[in-house]
Amino acid sequence: MTRIQKALGVVLSLCFFAVLAVLPGTFFTGENVYRHLPLYRFLEKKSREMSGYEDRETYEMLARENGKYLGKQAQAEQTPVPDTVENPETEENPKITEKPKLSEEPVVTEAPKEAETSDERSIHDSSRETVAAALPHPVIDLSPEKLADPDYMLGQFYIVDDNTEAGAAHLNAPDFLEEDFSIQKDTRTPQILIYHSHSQETFADSREGEEEDSIVGVGNYLAQILTEDYGYQVAHVKEEFDMAGGELDRSAAYDYARDYLESYFQENPDIQVVIDLHRDGVSEDRHLVTEINGKPTAQILFYNGLSYTVDKGNLDYLPNPYIQQNLAFSFQLEYQAAEYYPDYYRGIYLAGYRYNLHFRPRSILLEAGAQTNTVQEVKNAMEPFADILDKVLNPRK
Repeated sequence: MTRIQKALGVVLSLCFFAVLAVLPGTFFTGENVYRHLPLYRFLEKKSREMSGYEDRETYEMLARENGKYLGKQAQAEQTPVPDTVENPETEENPKITEKPKLSEEPVVTEAPKEAETSDERSIHDSSRETVAAALPHPVIDLSPEKLADPDYMLGQFYIVDDNTEAGAAHLNAPDFLEEDFSIQKDTRTPQILIYHSHSQETFADSREGEEEDSIVGVGNYLAQILTEDYGYQVAHVKEEFDMAGGELDRSAAYDYARDYLESYFQENPDIQVVIDLHRDGVSEDRHLVTEINGKPTAQILFYNGLSYTVDKGNLDYLPNPYIQQNLAFSFQLEYQAAEYYPDYYRGIYLAGYRYNLHFRPRSILLEAGAQTNTVQEVKNAMEPFADILDKVLNPRK
């Protein structure tokens, strides 16, 4: 082969590779022809190694940012946005307007409307559920020094709705613990009343139409425990305050319950403890459960009303002479839970309205689990609740 032929071969080879350089990475059959070149394979390997190194850095950065995001989400869960617009001159139960929330229901963007006929706002209605999904509390310091600090109290025990305010005047643990809530068991008339402002609340595996699978069935079980295991006289009201004409209507449930209870207490004056038993509503991916005595047990939340909103101040049309006693009662229950069942309680939620807690000093609104819990998990939750209630009502046993 002459020098001219060799030179021509080199030129043709260079032309061939120049053409390949402008073609896509795959050539006819889909195989990357450059991979036949040792230099290409070497450079490709180095590129993968560098890419892997960069990916690790990216992953670590994303992990840090995700941690920050989850922290903000956890904080957001403990500070729900107020969700009602009310007319205090004529109503206690204003219509509920939708808001951004951690809930299983879609957000409704309809503009807020003034209430028309109701008396006190509903915690739940047919289109949404209250979000009070605080994280479970760890074992905490219950020393007198810590409990005397209002900031510590707020951080460890309370979730304050944006529609109200609470501080040292409301959250005085030493005073709360000095309250005597003990009662005698020597009466033949009911001492404890269980009822349900929202009787139609059900759970993840509830069978339609079965009372025992609803919040009323949970109330049946709680009444049984308190009567048979602890010796209290218990009345269980099963009226459907959230039904109107056969249809679910929670817009005035607290009004209907209040009217009924006013007459009921006149006929049963010995009732000293009032429990409005609910279940909470949370996003579908949340499961409020812990294990107590080897049983999967729904977590609980206490709900207190302060009859005070940021916008309107004291709600004189919602008088409650027992606000401080209500707060002390729920705190003593949570204090017992913190001592004996530290993963069981989710906090005490403070909101701006009244929720029919004005009839007795020992009045509580109890949220047991949520719609994502099973019936059995929520019934299991009644066992530790009955225990902490008895520790408050019968502390010297």
